[in-house]
Amino acid sequence: MSRLRWIGRISQPQWVVIAVIVGVLLGWMFPDRSGGGFRASDLQVLSNVFLRMIKSLVAPLLFGTLVVGIAGHGGDMKRIGTLAVRSLIYFEVVTALALAVGLLAANVAQPGVGVTLGTTAAEAGAEPIATAPAFGSILEHIVPQSFVDAAAHNDALQITFFSIVFAVALARVRGPAKTLMLTFGQALSDVMFEFTGLVMRFAPIGVGGAIATTVGKSGIGVLRHLGALVFTLYGALIVFALFVLLPIAMAFRVPVRRFWSATKEPWLIAFSTASSEAALPLALANMERLGVPRRIASFVLPAGYTFNMDGTTLYLAMASMFVAQAAGIALPVSQQILMMLTLMLTSKGMAAVPRASLVVLSGTLTQFGLPVEGVAVILGVDAFMDMARTSLNVVGNCLASVLLARWDGSFDVADDVASRDGRRIPLLVTESAGR
Repeated sequence: MSRLRWIGRISQPQWVVIAVIVGVLLGWMFPDRSGGGFRASDLQVLSNVFLRMIKSLVAPLLFGTLVVGIAGHGGDMKRIGTLAVRSLIYFEVVTALALAVGLLAANVAQPGVGVTLGTTAAEAGAEPIATAPAFGSILEHIVPQSFVDAAAHNDALQITFFSIVFAVALARVRGPAKTLMLTFGQALSDVMFEFTGLVMRFAPIGVGGAIATTVGKSGIGVLRHLGALVFTLYGALIVFALFVLLPIAMAFRVPVRRFWSATKEPWLIAFSTASSEAALPLALANMERLGVPRRIASFVLPAGYTFNMDGTTLYLAMASMFVAQAAGIALPVSQQILMMLTLMLTSKGMAAVPRASLVVLSGTLTQFGLPVEGVAVILGVDAFMDMARTSLNVVGNCLASVLLARWDGSFDVADDVASRDGRRIPLLVTESAGR
C-alpha cells in the first residue's frame, strides 16, 4: 500500500495532464478509421457525462453569484456614490474592449478551423443560428417568460436578465427580507462552489474521453490547433495589455514604472496559482503603498473581481469563436456582437468560483446553438490559459484602482509618499508596516 501513496500526491492539474496524454495515446492507437472493435470515440460517453454535470451548474451558479454580487454591493454603492458609478462605467468599457480583442484575434488566427468535434451543433441540443434575427426578436428573447423555463433550457442570457432584475429589486428592499435573501444567495453560491469542486474532480476522466474522441476522429494533427488556441490567447492578452491598458494608463498619467513595480508581485502570484483571490491581499497593500487611498482600493479591487475580469472575458470570446469554428458554424458579425453583449452580462460575479469561466462558456455555447463538447476539448489546455487570463485580471483591476483614484483626484503621485485615507505617510514607513 505504501507504494501507492504517491497517487494521492498527484494534484488535479497533474491528473488533467495525465488524462490528456492517455487520451492522445488512445486516440492515436484506436482511431475511428481502424474499423471494428474498440474505437477511441467510444469514450465520448465519459465527456458527455462531464458536460451534463457542467450544464447543471449554470442556472444556480449564475443566479447566486449575480444576486450576491449586485445586491450585496447595493449599500456600498449608495455610500460611495460617484465612485461606484465611475467604477461600473470603466469596468464595462474595458470589458467591451477585451471582448472585442478576443473576437478579433479568433477571427484573424482562426485556431478552431480544422478541429472536428465529436458532436454537431444540432446533436448538442440546439439549432445553429444561421441568420441574424431582428433586433426586436433579440430584445424579446432576453426577457424570460419563466425563470424555471430559462433554467431548464440553460438560457444564460435569460437567467442573467432575471437575476440582475431580481438583484436590483433586492437592493431596494430593507429589513429581514433582504437579509434572508442575501443569506440564501450567499449560501447558494457557497454550495455551488463546492458542487463545482466535486464536478471538477471528474474533469480528468471527462477530458481524457474528449481528447481521445477528438484525436480518434480528427487525427493527431488536432493537437496543433489546441496549441494554436493557447498561443493565440497569449498573443491577444499581450496585445490587450500593450494597446488597451497601457494607453489608458498613459492617458490618465499613471506612473507606469512605479505601477508595474507595485503590480509585478501580485501578477506573479496570480500567474503561478491561477487565483485572483490569492493575489488580492498583496495587491491591496501595494496599491495603497503606490498612492491609492484605502477607501478606493478596498472597494475597486474586490468589485473588479466581480465586474472587471479583462483576461477572462477576452478568453471567453476567443473560446466561443474557437468552438464555432471547430463546429463549422460561421457566425455573422451581428451574432458575434450579440455574443459579446451576452458575455458582458454572464461573466459578472463569477470570479470566486474555480473554473467558473467554463460554466459561463457552456451557457454561452448553448445560447448560440454551438456544441458544448468544445468545453471538454478546451479543458485539456485550459490550465495553461487560466494562468495567463487570471494574471491579466489582477493587473487590470490594479490599474482600475489607480485610474479611479486619479479620477477622484486623490491619487498621491509623489515618489516618497503613500496615501492612506487622505493622509500623507512616508513610503518608508508604509513599507515597514507592510512587513
